[in-house]
Amino acid sequence: MAGPKGSMTVEAALTIPVFLFAVLCLIYLLEVQAIRISVHSAAQGAAKNAATDIVTVPVLNVFKFKSDMVRMIGAERLEGSIIQGGKSGLSCLGSLYYPSTGEIHVRISYKIRLPFPGFTDIGVRQKDTFIVKAWTGYTKPDVEDEDGEIVYVTDSGAVYHTNYQCSYLQLSIRFLPSTGLSGIRNLSGARYRSCEKCVHGSAMAGVYVTDSGNRYHNSLNCSGLKRSIRAVKKSKIYGKAACSRCGN
Repeated sequence: MAGPKGSMTVEAALTIPVFLFAVLCLIYLLEVQAIRISVHSAAQGAAKNAATDIVTVPVLNVFKFKSDMVRMIGAERLEGSIIQGGKSGLSCLGSLYYPSTGEIHVRISYKIRLPFPGFTDIGVRQKDTFIVKAWTGYTKPDVEDEDGEIVYVTDSGAVYHTNYQCSYLQLSIRFLPSTGLSGIRNLSGARYRSCEKCVHGSAMAGVYVTDSGNRYHNSLNCSGLKRSIRAVKKSKIYGKAACSRCGN
């Protein structure tokens, strides 16, 4: 029959492991919260960089976006964290820039490993989403000019626009594999042809297209993918017709 000392020994043998397990769970939960805060803060910082980059290149470069996130968090920190796959486990492929609204929709996903030795594939999927307004470098006038109506033109366009958010002025650039071009059509149902300015010979493995254009491009810096919008008085427009979408 066990005495008081024997009972205390059994209780201590059970209490200490339970206490240590509780401490480890608390530490793990704190690490989960810390990594979530780090990822969110880095995503916001990368989004601010992307918001200014879009001024020159109106498309979200998800590879640079992820690189900025890794740099802000720290590659060593990620590799030693509870994120499955380390820095390779971060994914921002669902992030998109919408020219029609000027918004960057950020979607970050990653998997957190559970602390079960021998079960490395078990994890909890984490998602972080938010919206950032892109800085376009252009401000719509609050009032019309005293001498007449203000309209918007581009250097190479043959029409003028009454709405600076017209879809003809807001390019939606997509990156596509060149092997799938034969089955892709633009908004008007037309096929994409090679750009005379940046495609010399065959297309590259991946090309850039716009919803309203009919050319595919090898380079994001091609002038065919840019819009230089100027606000001018309608009375100063000569030889340009009104846009069929926003001019009526």
